[in-house]
Amino acid sequence: MSTNDNPAPAPKAPTHIAYHVRDGKGDKGFFTRIGADWPHKDNKGFNIQLDMMPLDGKIVLRFATEKKE
Repeated sequence: MSTNDNPAPAPKAPTHIAYHVRDGKGDKGFFTRIGADWPHKDNKGFNIQLDMMPLDGKIVLRFATEKKE
């Protein structure tokens, strides 16, 4: 029997995925997933978790979808 009657809530899925984008040929870019973000409870900010930090290019946040990469 657990001593904690209030189990911790399940972690929510991220609302956005962070990508490192490098220039490609023409108007195409190379996207590499580097992290994600979750909204604060008050919806006035985000916690961003980056698994790596790019030294060049840019970071793009896109809405998370059910589509597998």
